Amino acid sequence: MKPYDKSRLEREKAVKDNFGIRRKKEIWRAESILRNFRQRARALQANRNEKDEAILLETMRNIGIKCDNLENVLEVSLDDILSRRLQTIVHKKGFAGTMKQSRQFVVHGHVMVGGRKVMHPSYIVSGDEYDNITMDQKMKLKNEEKKDA
Repeated sequence: MKPYDKSRLEREKAVKDNFGIRRKKEIWRAESILRNFRQRARALQANRNEKDEAILLETMRNIGIKCDNLENVLEVSLDDILSRRLQTIVHKKGFAGTMKQSRQFVVHGHVMVGGRKVMHPSYIVSGDEYDNITMDQKMKLKNEEKKDA
């Protein structure tokens, strides 16, 4: 593919706007993760190694993407990977009003995952960590003061 392909540029711009991504490099990184999962699934379909297949499916479940078989792994889209990012989940949980604000909260260290600060918006949240995402207590107090005023 050519880097100046018009359809690719439009698709990347739409993804960038939907997920509040700052740089296209973040999209390319997510595409690389998706590409690696698909390559592993295709190789396992050809070889039918039960042990490696179970490991791949367990990895997908740990990320928070439900896959019962290799065909489901091949159907995973870029949106599925990007929706597991910390920035997206902070916005979906209602901690932030916009995707850009959720990114700002993460970068400034106001978001806690399992009791520890995570300052990377591209952090892939596992299924177990999803319920343990909270805002910093100081940030909660500031937001409550603003609402009262």
